[in-house]
Amino acid sequence: MAALAEDLGRPARAGLRGHGGLTAEVFSDLAAVEGLWRGLEADPAVLMTPYQRFDWVAAYLGAGIDAGEETRILVLRDAHGRARVLMPLTVGRRGPLRVARVVGDRHANFHMPLFASREAAAMPAEDLTEALIRAGRMAAIDAFALRNQPRVWDGTPNPLAGGGLPAPSDAYGMLLGPDAEATLRRVFSGDTRKKLRAKERKLVEFLGSVEHRVAETPQAAAEIQAAFYAQKAARFADLGVADPYAEADIRRFIAAATAPDADGGGAAIEVHALVASESGRILATFGGAVDGARFCGMWTSFDTDPELGRFSPGEILLHRLVGHQAAGGRRALDLGVGEAGYKAKTCDETIELVEQTVPVSPASHALVLASRLAVRLKHRIKRSPRLWAAARSLRRRLRR
Repeated sequence: MAALAEDLGRPARAGLRGHGGLTAEVFSDLAAVEGLWRGLEADPAVLMTPYQRFDWVAAYLGAGIDAGEETRILVLRDAHGRARVLMPLTVGRRGPLRVARVVGDRHANFHMPLFASREAAAMPAEDLTEALIRAGRMAAIDAFALRNQPRVWDGTPNPLAGGGLPAPSDAYGMLLGPDAEATLRRVFSGDTRKKLRAKERKLVEFLGSVEHRVAETPQAAAEIQAAFYAQKAARFADLGVADPYAEADIRRFIAAATAPDADGGGAAIEVHALVASESGRILATFGGAVDGARFCGMWTSFDTDPELGRFSPGEILLHRLVGHQAAGGRRALDLGVGEAGYKAKTCDETIELVEQTVPVSPASHALVLASRLAVRLKHRIKRSPRLWAAARSLRRRLRR
């Protein structure tokens, strides 16, 4: 067994190849793997979600959200030395065990690895699992806790989803076409579009003209995010629940991720707003992780003023957002994990998710059993309206 390299620029390597010919490398520093990572991202053949972009992961880790956990970037190479799989991980304690998770935790809707190509993703699931186990032993990891694994991504099965349990909630999205107007007609029914036009006319009568803005500078993103934080704080206060966006490390992450990358390219998180043109009042916001092909919704908010609520500014912004993404050439848009009325009305694709735990050490098998029991229980509660209502009521009472 190889020890993890003390030199952060030098990876530890698994000395033996598995049946699939895969060799594992484990890095502990982002800089050491940045060139490889960006090269894989830039290849048109890559299969990945926006949450595994280098800039998204770097912003998340740099904010210190998972302080106390170790960073590990796993690279699997084939018999020819080509990088086939890259997984950004954090490793932390769960009781006596060291457990690895894909970077992002609850702030990333999808935790799929980055595959160099569809061919790489087509590897036998047992070869990938064996490579993970060998890498885990090398890095003193007891288990991999892999949540929110899509069964299929962009038409390609995810080998890490095999044998996993259905997640408590799925994600919901839509395909976009090159014709923005045609996409809007497909996504929004004629009756919905008619109602939105009427609401927007009444909103303009009430506030004056409104416009859809996309943040293109850190300052513009900060202005939209300030409105988002205020709107979310008011909403969470009404619900009697804690505001996760009030944490300083979360705000550091968002500030970093919404800034253009080092080469002057687009931000890892794109933020949008519906704004009253004359006053500059931000009526609704939407933020999402992005790459060249997809917009992955991470959050949305709207002004809680009851006078504005009757105009549905959030729905107006969503309509503008879908058209904007299609016109910009992105092929897909999703609205994240979890059930919501606006998702059901808009989305025509269910992205099925599974929870997967890969044991490495003998001691981790008890964790696997407990994890599977917890996933089954959460799935049952979330998929039962009666049980879910009871769970939410109990949670509200406990937080008072």
